[in-house]
Amino acid sequence: MLRIGLIGLGFMGRTHLENYLRLEREGLDIRVTALCDADPEKLKGGAQAGNIETVTEPVDFSRFRHYTSVEEMLANEELDAVDITLPTFLHEKISIQCLNHGLHVLCEKPMALTAQECENMLLAAERNGKQLLIGQCLRFWPAYVYLKEVVDSGVYGKATSGYFFRGGATPTWGPWLLQKEKSGGALMDMHVHDADMVHWLFGKPRAVSTLARNVVPGGGYDIVSTNYAYEDGKVVNAQADWTLEGDFGFDMQYRVNFERGNVVFRENGVRSNPNDGPGFAPELPEDQGYYFELRYFVESLLEGRPVETASGRAVQGSIEIVEAEIASADRGGAWVSL
Repeated sequence: MLRIGLIGLGFMGRTHLENYLRLEREGLDIRVTALCDADPEKLKGGAQAGNIETVTEPVDFSRFRHYTSVEEMLANEELDAVDITLPTFLHEKISIQCLNHGLHVLCEKPMALTAQECENMLLAAERNGKQLLIGQCLRFWPAYVYLKEVVDSGVYGKATSGYFFRGGATPTWGPWLLQKEKSGGALMDMHVHDADMVHWLFGKPRAVSTLARNVVPGGGYDIVSTNYAYEDGKVVNAQADWTLEGDFGFDMQYRVNFERGNVVFRENGVRSNPNDGPGFAPELPEDQGYYFELRYFVESLLEGRPVETASGRAVQGSIEIVEAEIASADRGGAWVSL
């Protein structure tokens, strides 16, 4: 049996917990045995909602052992893996602590605030012979997995352009999110999803140019638009906006054009449009990427397979891209090479 400790019970921690319980019901040989959060109320199930609706069902929190410090949990639990859904500024420290304790780690996105912090995490994983998966959930989200398949298969030829967007209201589920030194602002916390997609789909760009502005005092950039330069000349842009208040809600979308077709993802789903035939809606799984991400993680560990999709080494490059974007924004959109 794979014994899992969950560290952090905010919106994402609760989402992960519910998916682990589902995987357990589906017959996987796993069990979440311990929960850890500095806030005792969250250990009772008092997590706050986030910017995207996830399946919420009653959870019996009394079935788990509760801890308010990671040190105490590690000292008293026999675990095989931990899932870390803490604020970003704690990712490096707690991941390394758990890796050094001999545990496999799933660390929520973004991997860390800097590429150097990522490297420190990777070295700890390699030194201890443990797996490190990063919660870049779009790599498991059906709409984006389909796009990756179209890119890799060449069914529509080479990509010629791409546009990605993610936006919603200023987050209120954690004060640390509005502190630049702890979250990296919208560029590192929200936009990192689409920067990671650009990286995953097309590889690392040769340079980036980012225009960004700050609306919420102290929170870092919260409106961003980045152009990515590639040697083959494809035109790629990704935007994020953390200031869409009122009834806007939350939105994520993409539009990618190819030599012989295009693929579009909007609120009503994915549409695939070949140039020489009628468009169609591909059949995709209904579950969110969180479910497939966690299933991939635990199945890899149970079967003794190395994690590859969203591995720490694969995701580190995405943090390097976002760091370059921040440097570009600081210089008013100047091109920054990678």
